[in-house]
Amino acid sequence: MVAMAVLVIAALAIWWLGRSSVTYESAVIGRGDIESSVSAVGKLQPRRYVDVGAQVSGQILRLHVQAGDAVKKGQLLAEIDPSVQKATVDAGRASLTGLRAQLAEQQAQHMLAGQQVQRQRQLDAGGATRSEDVDIAESNLTQAAARVEHLKAQITQTSATLQADEVRLGYTNIYATMDGTIVSVDAREGQTLNATYQTPNIMRIADLGRMTVWTEVSEAEVRKVRAGMPVYFTTLGADRRRWHGEVRQVLPAPPSPEGKSADTALAPSTSKVIVYTALFDVDNADGELMPQMTAQVSFVSAAARDVVVAPLAALKPIKSELAAPGAYTARVLDADGRIQERRVRAGVRNRVSAEVLEGLAEGERIVTGEQRHEGALKRFQL
Repeated sequence: MVAMAVLVIAALAIWWLGRSSVTYESAVIGRGDIESSVSAVGKLQPRRYVDVGAQVSGQILRLHVQAGDAVKKGQLLAEIDPSVQKATVDAGRASLTGLRAQLAEQQAQHMLAGQQVQRQRQLDAGGATRSEDVDIAESNLTQAAARVEHLKAQITQTSATLQADEVRLGYTNIYATMDGTIVSVDAREGQTLNATYQTPNIMRIADLGRMTVWTEVSEAEVRKVRAGMPVYFTTLGADRRRWHGEVRQVLPAPPSPEGKSADTALAPSTSKVIVYTALFDVDNADGELMPQMTAQVSFVSAAARDVVVAPLAALKPIKSELAAPGAYTARVLDADGRIQERRVRAGVRNRVSAEVLEGLAEGERIVTGEQRHEGALKRFQL
């Protein structure tokens, strides 16, 4: 009996030393806010702006503004040397005066030719002149009328040319076309502008009271972004402040590989990843936002406030065609430390957490991981 007792004790000792134990890691189910979002990076640009250019060639005599100045519509911005345009206008006016004098002379000749025709017809009625003289007088009248019409056409043409020259003379003074702020000046006093082939830009005026965020969204995420969805962003150096807006539109094509156009703010991507551009507007009444700032953007696809939240890593998706969307299983520790498996239905999800709609209650402990410990005998053998 003593020998048998020793054997039983030895067997129990071997079992105890050889058995493995498991320690469970858990988290308490609580309440909180959760949102699912698409992250992207964007650039800030004014919602409304205009590039001010020169429509005539010449030297810039004076710039009346500089970058950062606030301007009003109709304010004088710059002056270009008007010498060439003024000389052209003076020549056109002189030519027009000469044509009008010629017209007056020719109208007098036309009147005289008309009188001669009347005399010749009266003499012809009395048989006192030749028919040939009557024909000559009528021919002279027709020629005089034609010369009058030709001069009138020349006067019309010269007047139109003069009007265009006067307009170009007015272009030597450049005025603001909108209220706003001078955000950049691309020319200097004394610089010569050549407007023969294209309009050279002098400066840009922008309304900084409302900005547009041009956001690059990857092709894997762009289907989740749609017009009207809420969005917010932060800027570098102001991480604690969020600006909120609403998506205005998603451009149907990525930026052109040939280069950015005049009304786009994002250059074509040089990587192989295809990106699309999403636009949304934000108020900037306090002037905190500036052009070309980098924005860390989050497009909110779904959100829930004050709901039961569980760690997403603790939920195992049910891979079955019959399973409803958002169906998971989870392991829960009861009051005695035993494991219970639950079926869970989740709502809003992000990369970290999930909203619990069914299956778990606030205050319960959900298993997030486990650690298996080998027995003393196995550790000794190893």
